[in-house]
Amino acid sequence: MTITLEPETTTPGFTARPNAAHIAVQAGVPVLDVVVPVYNEQVALADSVRRLHRHLSDQFPFTFRITIADNASIDATPAVAASLAEEFAEVRVCRLEQKGRGRALHTVWSTSDAPVLAYMDVDLSTDLAALLPLVAPLISGHSDVAIGTRLSRGSRVVRGAKREVISRCYNLILRSTLSARFSDAQCGFKAIRADVAHGLLPHVSDTGWFFDTELLVLAERSGLRIHEVPVDWIDDPDSRVDIVATAVADLKGVARLLKGFASGDIPVAAIAAQFGSDTASAPRSMLRQAVHFAAIGIASTAAYLLLFLVLSGTLGAQGANLVALLITAVANTAANRRYTFGVRGRTGAAKHHFEGLVVFGIGLGLTSGALALLHTVADPHRAVEVIVLVGANLLATVVRFVLLRGWVFHPRRTAQHSN
Repeated sequence: MTITLEPETTTPGFTARPNAAHIAVQAGVPVLDVVVPVYNEQVALADSVRRLHRHLSDQFPFTFRITIADNASIDATPAVAASLAEEFAEVRVCRLEQKGRGRALHTVWSTSDAPVLAYMDVDLSTDLAALLPLVAPLISGHSDVAIGTRLSRGSRVVRGAKREVISRCYNLILRSTLSARFSDAQCGFKAIRADVAHGLLPHVSDTGWFFDTELLVLAERSGLRIHEVPVDWIDDPDSRVDIVATAVADLKGVARLLKGFASGDIPVAAIAAQFGSDTASAPRSMLRQAVHFAAIGIASTAAYLLLFLVLSGTLGAQGANLVALLITAVANTAANRRYTFGVRGRTGAAKHHFEGLVVFGIGLGLTSGALALLHTVADPHRAVEVIVLVGANLLATVVRFVLLRGWVFHPRRTAQHSN
């Protein structure tokens, strides 16, 4: 197969990194090192690696290596991996005595000599046709990190509703808390340039499933370019991931990053400087936004009560409630748009107000639904109703803030209108 090495070019706004294919040819190493982390995968490993090797040999126009990262397997996985390494010259095995996908990737990526590094899950849930589009911008030097995304409009995904909801909720949390702009943190199909990995990995502390998220957030905050590829993905029904434990660990990881960015323990500016970026990406402080959101909420509530009292004499309780709620909801969205999330100008305002009403409707549904549910199961005392309503309103307020920050006014959607 003939390999064409494209000349290095630049685009206004950034400087392309050296072509990875040139680097590999000069150093006599593979262009791409694909890591497959495994733990007790004696059944699936051989077929998956043979399929991956066949695809790379037939469809991939650059030299490659497949590294099986064995996370302390206690079944026949080590023997199967060793047999594959004997069968294929491009396959090697790295044995770790401790579990953890993040630990495996950190270890292999830190020591690999290939200029472009990737990893994929052993079940090969992602269609391998997306591999070349994933790594091509990294090889050319026009991107730093690449991820497969199951949440793009161009993606085709087959999986249960439970995993779909969990995935979307997790990414909404990342958007609302860390202002993440990437769309899919946990798809097991990612790649990174080795020079970028060597600069980021010393600052990535997670050794498990949160490794991906931490790496991506650091890359984004450091001003690095993240390339996204829509993928075709089929859920593995035999997945051994403990969803609850993983979710708890991920939330702890999010909290740790928030604390690290707020305290300066994570040196984002220094990380960015080593990549030639003089300005790290610093989204608006969530604490500052929360304070503005709360102040606007208090003012909106006061305005609602005043309007209700003025209008109830002529429109009745229900009419006054509806009109007061609509007026204050529109005013609340406009105020949050300008003062909480820093979006100016008329462009997109109508869309923001419509989405703001949708968010308001969700919050109203939570409070109304809570009371309706309470009355279906009991004849509650007034004090119980008040407690339930207060709790539901607190939940609705949190949901509203999360949706406004992570959806309506997310930086990726409003960057052209922001300060």
